[in-house]
Amino acid sequence: METFVDRLQEAMMEKKSVLCVGLDPQLQFMPPHLIEEMTEKYGRSWKAMGALFLAFNRAIIDAVEPYAVAVKPQAAFYEASHRLWQVLEQTIAYAGSKGLIVIKDAKRKDGGATADMYAQTHIGEVPFFDGITKPSQVRADAVTIDGYIGEDCVSRFVNEIKEHGTGAFVVDKTSFTPNSVIEQLVTDNGLTVWEQLARYVAGWGVGTEGKNGYRNLGVVMGATYPEDATKMRAILPKAIMLIPGYGAQGGGSDDAVKAFSDDGFGGVVNSSRGIIAAWKKGDFACDPRDFAGAAALSAEASCYDLNGALQRAGKYPF
Repeated sequence: METFVDRLQEAMMEKKSVLCVGLDPQLQFMPPHLIEEMTEKYGRSWKAMGALFLAFNRAIIDAVEPYAVAVKPQAAFYEASHRLWQVLEQTIAYAGSKGLIVIKDAKRKDGGATADMYAQTHIGEVPFFDGITKPSQVRADAVTIDGYIGEDCVSRFVNEIKEHGTGAFVVDKTSFTPNSVIEQLVTDNGLTVWEQLARYVAGWGVGTEGKNGYRNLGVVMGATYPEDATKMRAILPKAIMLIPGYGAQGGGSDDAVKAFSDDGFGGVVNSSRGIIAAWKKGDFACDPRDFAGAAALSAEASCYDLNGALQRAGKYPF
């Protein structure tokens, strides 16, 4: 069975890219002409908001597809209305139709039957009529999860990973500055909480390997803490890592690639507003009607920037 990490590596090789684009639609990022178009058509309603976000996402997907291997919709921006949740469904489907891998940033957690349902919904199959199971309409190739409930939560996702060849990233070392005080707490054995959680992930991920040897259970490792990236890689030598914090959050390309393995794989680097809102400010600021063109230029530049960093680090795999 071809797994998430296998398909991710194939996409990286094909596009010579390690870039993931975050799809975090917010009114502040919407170009005025699109807002005007949708409100004229549907009024100032949730239907207009849904149509607006969907049109924006589709345009961004089309623009970045040549340069990105994956997109990462953040579920929080789709949860205010059923209209927006439908946009999440449609965005996942549209990205998949364009050949992009979809990593859903949902940070789900729980235990028991609830964790089972989260796992089945986001990366597996859910019970359906007549005793069959079906993929949910918001299923993605991979999902972010919270590991602090522990094995009773993570094991449910691992079950779906093993059965369906999907993936999950345990939120561990986040990109926020200042960093989480909980992540930085020191445990009785002298390790920080994030280091101890990474060790647990190393155990939980056994048996999730793809054909390339990388595991389909990985971690989130923020680009804003490059000094910890090498520690994370030492704990998880064959884990796939989702690397946020590059670009608008302050992490540079040389910081981001610290988490990569020596073979140039093992990580995918996310940029959200630095790409989807590139039309508003910075090197690619432009007429808002060309927002998608600005996103394409920013994605292309990010792809080249990250590849340059991989080359400088002696990790360029292409």
